[in-house]
Amino acid sequence: MSGRTELPVIRTDAPPACAARLVHDFTPALIDVGAHHLCPGCGEPIAMRSMVEQVEELDQVRRAIAVFGIGCYTAYSNNLDIEVLQALHGRAPSLATGVKRCRPDTLVFTVQGDGDMVNEGLQEVLHAAARGENITCFMLNNGVFGETGGHMTAATVLGQRTKNTLDGRDAAQHGYPIRLADLIAQLDGAAYVARGAVNNAVNITRTNRMIKNAFRAQLEGRGFSFVEILTMCPTGWFVDTLDAPAYLDEALAATHRPGVLKDTSKPAAPVSALAPVVAPESAPASAKGTTA
Repeated sequence: MSGRTELPVIRTDAPPACAARLVHDFTPALIDVGAHHLCPGCGEPIAMRSMVEQVEELDQVRRAIAVFGIGCYTAYSNNLDIEVLQALHGRAPSLATGVKRCRPDTLVFTVQGDGDMVNEGLQEVLHAAARGENITCFMLNNGVFGETGGHMTAATVLGQRTKNTLDGRDAAQHGYPIRLADLIAQLDGAAYVARGAVNNAVNITRTNRMIKNAFRAQLEGRGFSFVEILTMCPTGWFVDTLDAPAYLDEALAATHRPGVLKDTSKPAAPVSALAPVVAPESAPASAKGTTA
């Protein structure tokens, strides 16, 4: 075709003409050590990167203080160029509360797993939320005690295989999973509550927005903020690394549904805007006798 620019042919069956070079490093400045020991396919490093990226974007690098629980993610504290405190199992919200009350000018957040937060520390996070403590808590939820061998947690979904539920979690024997974000959203002291995931690019982008909004709630002094982040754990799930993102959607996300559960920065819908409740005796004839 006349006027068409011919693109150069790049041979792929021979070594490149010039050595590879780094064009741009997208690593956040707060990650000073990129290598880590976590399993291939683990979603926790993605979640950690999202947190520090939002700290940078909000210009809170010199004011951020993280409080880590105990889990696989704990070793990641050595990779971050921010202040990190280590709490006992489940006690991170209480330690973070003390730090924030002593230093109200700081951005204080906890990083915990579902075992650390829901099994060992349920009372800590619920009471912190009920008091409206002006801190941010992140829960990395993969449904297993990853660091101690992959056992069931209180957030493990029904049917999920773990080291001590090889046939899948059974409600009759093990009870039902606790949906922590849903519980916290009901507390008056909670200003922002959301649940995200890191199993694909779209969910990572949404989770980044949730993390930023949670930090903003704290910076604006609106009270307790909480983001539950669904993460992959192929080792603990007995699945191949490449299958873990899809398994997260099929198993965890089907019970722990992602989305924003509460945001006090947005006005609640007025009563007049809500759908009217139809009394059984005044229900239309077409609705009577129907079943769900």
